[in-house]
Amino acid sequence: MKKIIVSLLVLTGMAFTTLSGQKYFTREGKVSFYSDAPLEKIEAVNHAATSVLDTETGKVEFAMLIKAFQFKKELMQEHFNENYMESSVYPKAIFKGKIEQVEAVNFFSDGEYPVVVKGKLTIRGITKEVEANGKIVVKEGAISGTAFFDVAVADYEIEVPRIVRGKIAKIVRVSVAVDYQALKKKS
Repeated sequence: MKKIIVSLLVLTGMAFTTLSGQKYFTREGKVSFYSDAPLEKIEAVNHAATSVLDTETGKVEFAMLIKAFQFKKELMQEHFNENYMESSVYPKAIFKGKIEQVEAVNFFSDGEYPVVVKGKLTIRGITKEVEANGKIVVKEGAISGTAFFDVAVADYEIEVPRIVRGKIAKIVRVSVAVDYQALKKKS
C-alpha cells in the first residue's frame, strides 16, 4: 500500500511540474569574460544581459549589448568595441539554447542542480554551437543559474593584429550568472 501511495505522490508531483511550467526572466544577468594571455590579463563584465528561461521545456535565451561590457582600462574598452567586436556594426550577442535533461531539475524544491546547456551563440553575425556546464540553484522559490564556457576568438573572425597577439588569448573564458524573476502573464 505504501508503494502505491508513494507512486501516486510522485506521479502527482510530475503532473504538477508539467502543468505549471513557467517562464522566468532577468534584465540584469551578469556575463563576464577573461583573457589570460602571456603579456596581459583582460577582464570585462556586462551587468545588463537579458535572459528568459522556460522551466517546462528548458529553453533559455540571452541577449546583450556588446557596448555594455565594462573594462578596468578605458582604452581596452575602446579597442574592444571599435577594433575587435565592431559593436557599431554588430551591437548584440545572442544565445539560444536548451538545458539538457531539464526534467532532472526540480524548480519547485530547494537545491543545487548541475546542468549542461547546449545551443547557438551568435557574435559578430557568426553563429556557432556551444556547450556550457552550469548549475541551477533553487532557494526559497527563487531561481538562479551559473555557467562557464570557452570561446575561441578565431571562431567569430575576431582579428587580432600581430603586434598585440601576446596580449589577447586565443581562447576566452566566459562566465554567466543570472537571478531570474517569474514572468507574470498578462490577464
